[in-house]
Amino acid sequence: MQAAIDDVDIEAELTSQIISVAATGGEIEIIGGGSKRFYGESLEALPVDVSGHSGIIDYDPAELVITLRAGCKLSEVEALLAEHRQMFGFEPPCYGRDATIGGMVASGLAGPRRAFAGGIRDFVLGVKILDGHGEINQFGGRVIKNVAGFDVSRLMVGSLGTLGVILEVSIRVIPNYETELTLAFEHDSADQHIRWINELGSEPWPISASSWLAGRSLLRLSGSVQGVQHAAQQLGGESAESCWDELKEQALDFFDEAKPLTRISLPPASPDQLGDIPQLVEWGGAQRWACGEVDVPALRPAMESIGGSVCAFRRHGSDVAVFHPLPPAMLKLQRSIKSSFDPAGIFNPGRIYPGL
Repeated sequence: MQAAIDDVDIEAELTSQIISVAATGGEIEIIGGGSKRFYGESLEALPVDVSGHSGIIDYDPAELVITLRAGCKLSEVEALLAEHRQMFGFEPPCYGRDATIGGMVASGLAGPRRAFAGGIRDFVLGVKILDGHGEINQFGGRVIKNVAGFDVSRLMVGSLGTLGVILEVSIRVIPNYETELTLAFEHDSADQHIRWINELGSEPWPISASSWLAGRSLLRLSGSVQGVQHAAQQLGGESAESCWDELKEQALDFFDEAKPLTRISLPPASPDQLGDIPQLVEWGGAQRWACGEVDVPALRPAMESIGGSVCAFRRHGSDVAVFHPLPPAMLKLQRSIKSSFDPAGIFNPGRIYPGL
């Protein structure tokens, strides 16, 4: 039975709202399901709800591309894809049952498979947006080989609604794997795990996720039954229960809701930088979570010096900037892009950086 997804087009209403706000010099906060509203700086602006803009525009499983309105619930879309044994390759988190496709793209967040399959930018083929002039713009397309405007489509990924209202998006999907298996290994330190997982990366193992927490490394293998079984025999380890959904949704006990959560992005092979601070390492060492009190302003220069960045992901005080500061030249470029799509600065002002 095919998953039911409401087919409701409110593009005209949204356009009217944006034109009205732009004419009065107001500001708006774009809201979908609200599941990722915590992500970014807080703001006070007129809320514009796009969650009602829902429906599948085009989906032919044989083409491995789905085009849909931004208000579609992520969970319902994933259920539809699952009926055809397909999925989003970047394993997006929901962080709530009302998460939408628009929020998925705007946040740019991805799950455990991201380091091995690619991020959202690698799968977005096209977008349709409503800009700060109240005009509709379409970039890219629904065909994988069509790269016209592709870079503009990718700009919307991680923009947190600062460039416009995402109305529709075309996304490449992938077939489900024939089988998956999780293996557990013991590594006393984060450094041991990081060295080990990067050594494995030099070989063509069918790895689709990895993590390290409290002395235990987990490895997910995905592929054909024969390929996964062969890899498991060669790698060793013990069969373990899958916890990748819990990791993706930050539902593991490690993610204590009462404590600040910090995300450190680093070149994968970088040594441990957190010492005794409780941490979880994933993405082959490229993404590291620290749960507890972290001096983010002091940590940022050190991480930047080795090619990394620090995000005050959740529950940090208002005196700590959420995102790692940009170099002046990059900030100038970002503001130039912002002014092209939203010259009056009405969309989610300051959600990422001041003036953006």
